[in-house]
Amino acid sequence: MRERITPGPGQESVWDYPRPPRLEDSSKHIQVVFNEVIIADTRRAKRVLETSHPPSYYIPPDDIRLEYFHRTTRSTFCEWKGQAAYYTIQIGDQQAENAAWFYPNPTPDFIGIKNYVAVYPSRMQACYVNGELVQSQPGDFYGGWITSDIVGPFKGGAGTWGW
Repeated sequence: MRERITPGPGQESVWDYPRPPRLEDSSKHIQVVFNEVIIADTRRAKRVLETSHPPSYYIPPDDIRLEYFHRTTRSTFCEWKGQAAYYTIQIGDQQAENAAWFYPNPTPDFIGIKNYVAVYPSRMQACYVNGELVQSQPGDFYGGWITSDIVGPFKGGAGTWGW
């Protein structure tokens, strides 16, 4: 593992995030763009913070263009949040398979994200936090959102599974 990056003013280190993860409200302006369409736009997101991971943002369904989201048969299990279900996003001829997930019946500690939707930023045209273009977390497992106010190193890339 690389050494923890010391956060500067106004920054957070993912190494200061808790384990088990914490759920918190976020009033930051979150936007998701896919195939030139803003498919999510909110200031009512929630974010999950977990040691070594950039935040994942969960967006309330009322702030999502759900007509572009199609539930799939994929499911995964998180020891903290419970059983996740997935959506494929399709607009016109562009499709991102299993690119969004949600928890229809989360554990009691995460009931606040019930049916809220998270997306993999790597599979979107763009994701923004307060107007800043998000970088996706390395790898394709966690779906964290990296912005200039978050420092690592981040788990997810090659060679980080044993951290």
